Amino acid sequence: MVTRRRVQSIAIRFYPPSYDIRVESVPMPQITHSDDAIVRIHLSGLCGSSLHVYRGHEAVDKMRVYFSGAYHTCGHEFIGQVVKLGSSFSVHTLRLPSLYAKLKTGDKVVCPFPTSCGVCQVCRSGFTCRCIQSKLFGSPALEGVQAQYIRVPSASGTLFNLSDPDAWPLSKLKQVSDSSLLLLADILPTGIFAAIQALSHSKVLPVPAAEPWPPHGKASKNIPTFAIIGLGPVGFCATIRFKIIAVDPIESRRNKMRSIYFEISDLGVSQEIFVVQSIEEVKETVHTWTSDVGCSAVLEVVVGNNSALTLAYELVQPFGSMSSVDAHGVHPFPLTGGQLYDKNVSFDFGRCPVRSLFPMAFELLSDESSLIDRIVGFDKAVEMYATFDKGEVGKIVFNPWKET
Repeated sequence: MVTRRRVQSIAIRFYPPSYDIRVESVPMPQITHSDDAIVRIHLSGLCGSSLHVYRGHEAVDKMRVYFSGAYHTCGHEFIGQVVKLGSSFSVHTLRLPSLYAKLKTGDKVVCPFPTSCGVCQVCRSGFTCRCIQSKLFGSPALEGVQAQYIRVPSASGTLFNLSDPDAWPLSKLKQVSDSSLLLLADILPTGIFAAIQALSHSKVLPVPAAEPWPPHGKASKNIPTFAIIGLGPVGFCATIRFKIIAVDPIESRRNKMRSIYFEISDLGVSQEIFVVQSIEEVKETVHTWTSDVGCSAVLEVVVGNNSALTLAYELVQPFGSMSSVDAHGVHPFPLTGGQLYDKNVSFDFGRCPVRSLFPMAFELLSDESSLIDRIVGFDKAVEMYATFDKGEVGKIVFNPWKET
C-alpha cells in the first residue's frame, strides 16, 4: 500500500488592509534549516494582540516594503505534536547546548509566541522574547499557527517538550486538558510577567516588606493595593493576592472575573481585599482604600488602548509603578514627561519572555476553572474574529481538525 504524501494544509489567513480573514489551503511547511521542526497542531488560540493586525493597526504599507506581502497565516499560540525534525536533532549530533529542548518525532509540545535560539546572551539572561534571532508567529516575518501544520524555526530553543519526563511532571500533565495547556503559550506567563514586573520594582518592594525607601530602619506594615485594568484572559492570569481592584468596562468580563477568582481562591477572600468594578466605580474605591494616595502599582493588560494607560496613571500613587504587557501600536503615548515627573511614576513596558517563565506558569496551571470560552473549527473563524473584536466573547480556541 502506498502512503500519499500530504501537500496541503488548511489555515486562517489575514489579508490587508483590515478585517479580512479567510480560511484557505496553503502548502505544507517544509524543513528549511537544520534546527527546524514541523508540528501537527492540535489546538491554536485567538489572542487579543492579534486584533492589532485584524484592525489594520500594524503599519501594513511598511510590512509590504520589508516582506513579500502583508498577508499571512494568523495566530501565535499552539499545542501540538512533532512530526518532523531537522538534522540538528539527529542521534549522531549530541553537542546541542543545555538550554535546548530534547526533541524527537511524536513528542507533545507547547510553543511560546516568539521564537528564541536559547544560546545568545539575551536568551541566557532569560530575556528570550528579545532573542537576537527572534521572530513572532502570526506576522509577515513568520507564518502563524492557526493552521493544521507549522514550521518552527530554532525549534530546540523555542518548543517546550511536554513529553520529557526529566523536564516536566508527566503525572500532572495527565490531569490538565490540552486547552488549559495552551494557556502556557502566552496568556498565563504574560499575566505572571505583569505581576512580577510590579512586585519586583524597587518602588513597590518596600511596601509589603515594611521597609522605607531607600532602605533604612523599619516602616509601618502596609498591604499593597494593586489595580488590574483589563479583564481579558491575561488580566485573569495577572491577579495576585494583595488588595486588588480589577477593572473592566464590559460587564460580562467583570462577571467572569468574579466567578473565576472566587472559584479558585482557597482563602475565602473578602470583598475588602478583592473587588471587580467598572471604570466609573474604581476611582472612588481607590480613594477609600488608600486615603486618596493611590495604588502601589497598576497592571495594564488592555490590548493597545491608550485610555487604559491614562486611567493607570490616574490610579497609581506617587512613586508608584505601572506595568504594561500589551502591544501599543500606532497611537502616540498619551502621557508627557512632565506628568511622569510630577508623580515620580515608573513604567515597565514590553513583551513577556514566555520561555523563561514556563516553569513558574506550569506550577500555577490547573483545570479547576477554565478561561476558555469556546473551542471551534476553522469554519467559524470569520465569525469568531468579528465577535472577539467586539468584546462579546472571551478566549477562543481553534481545533483545526474539527468538522462541522
